[in-house]
Amino acid sequence: MKLGFTLILDGDVKIFRVGSTSFILAPFEKAENVMLQLMVDNLDAWWDHITKLNLAAEFGVPEPTPPQTQPWGIRITYLVDPSGVLWHIGERRQGKDHDF
Repeated sequence: MKLGFTLILDGDVKIFRVGSTSFILAPFEKAENVMLQLMVDNLDAWWDHITKLNLAAEFGVPEPTPPQTQPWGIRITYLVDPSGVLWHIGERRQGKDHDF
């Protein structure tokens, strides 16, 4: 919620929305490694937003990594949330329908 998501369902699963994008989180009691990817239209704007939150100091998590273009062509920043989930926040590329 600190990143600007709105909780729209709080039950056995949680559904969050930001703008026109939403995602579902469900409990996995034995999961040891969870990653989520969020695709956005403007990664630089998200990076500005993320850095202003000072997540590492507030939650004791690693510093987010600055956006970089990965070998597969998508610009991504990585951050770890307080529950240990690794977030990949990537920038949609024009003309690439699979960047949703």
